[in-house]
Amino acid sequence: MSPYRRIVILTGAGLSAESGLATFRDKGGVWAKYDYREVATPEGFARNPALVHEFYNMRRRDLKRVAPNAAHKALARLEREHPGEILVVTQNVDNLHEAAGSQNLLHMHGELTKVFCTNCRMGCSWTDELSIDIACPTCGKAGGMRPDIVWFGEIPYHMEAIVGALARADLFISIGTSGNVYPASGFVAEAKTNGAHTVELNLEPSEGVTMFAEAIHGPASQVVPAYVEELLAD
Repeated sequence: MSPYRRIVILTGAGLSAESGLATFRDKGGVWAKYDYREVATPEGFARNPALVHEFYNMRRRDLKRVAPNAAHKALARLEREHPGEILVVTQNVDNLHEAAGSQNLLHMHGELTKVFCTNCRMGCSWTDELSIDIACPTCGKAGGMRPDIVWFGEIPYHMEAIVGALARADLFISIGTSGNVYPASGFVAEAKTNGAHTVELNLEPSEGVTMFAEAIHGPASQVVPAYVEELLAD
């Protein structure tokens, strides 16, 4: 039986890349093709909301064409079969964790399938095209609907819950993340300070690989199921 009872798992774009979704900071990734200041900041949305809506409409269309891969499914299996607590904290805005069956999940950067109104702050699920002409279902005002995504300059969601989970964790696993985006890049130090064993599962060494007690590198669809199998067999 696994010696770990409280496991926190951080996932990034590398996990969903094998499902066919583009990463952001890699060569040829999203930010090599788009200026984040134009499509992923409150200021960009204020300047040109139509451009921002076009960008996220495209990403919603891409999301409808992909499915969870073996890594997503392995993490859902770990949650089902491990006798302890499993929390997945994802930087990803896709819904592939949910599609694979994960339930104890926090989206720290928001979700592609949700929107909210900048006028009344009410949110709702949304999988269709979004435009400046669409009125808020709650307040009825048009022009204020925006993707429920944490943009540059905004505070990530669920930070209090995440910090609390890291304080209790005895195992912290980082999967498919570059290790250079704050505050997620600091989670490994937070977990280590509280005595957790730390593991990196990544295609290649991240910028913060030396912070981890253990590192396994290779495609997520291979290394994640293998590591989950090991945890469940211990």
